[in-house]
Amino acid sequence: MTPNDHNHWQQLFWLLVLAIPIACVARTIVFEEVFREPREYCIEKSKSCRSLFQRKFFYLFTCEYCFSHYVTALFVWLTGFQLLLPGWRGYLIAFFALVFVANAYLNLYGRLRIDITSEKKDIEIKEKQVEATEKEIEAKDKEIQKLEVELREASVVE
Repeated sequence: MTPNDHNHWQQLFWLLVLAIPIACVARTIVFEEVFREPREYCIEKSKSCRSLFQRKFFYLFTCEYCFSHYVTALFVWLTGFQLLLPGWRGYLIAFFALVFVANAYLNLYGRLRIDITSEKKDIEIKEKQVEATEKEIEAKDKEIQKLEVELREASVVE
């Protein structure tokens, strides 16, 4: 392995790791409750502004994919991360690679949330079915006990 190969592995590591906070920041700002008011303001402005530029500008804060570009630009600027090539070309490649990986993480996270929610709903349905079955069993047990009492009373009378 040459020193250049080591550098590529290090860059790949940084790409995969740096995309994590980018995805977290983009998701938090676009979806979480803590940023609801600014998000609602941006949603309103993205619909009501007169100029196309203003509408699109505010829309960028309501779309996690779009917003991830801003966050990525900030992180590339903060870290100076370049990918494969030195200079502006490395920054450009890093920028788009980070956007891609961060959004892959966001999609994976979204899919996991759907799967978890679906599993929770399945569990709730099964729990309700078990509860209903237990109630049916209890009702049948009471019926059986009642019939047994009636049988005993009938056999005593005879």
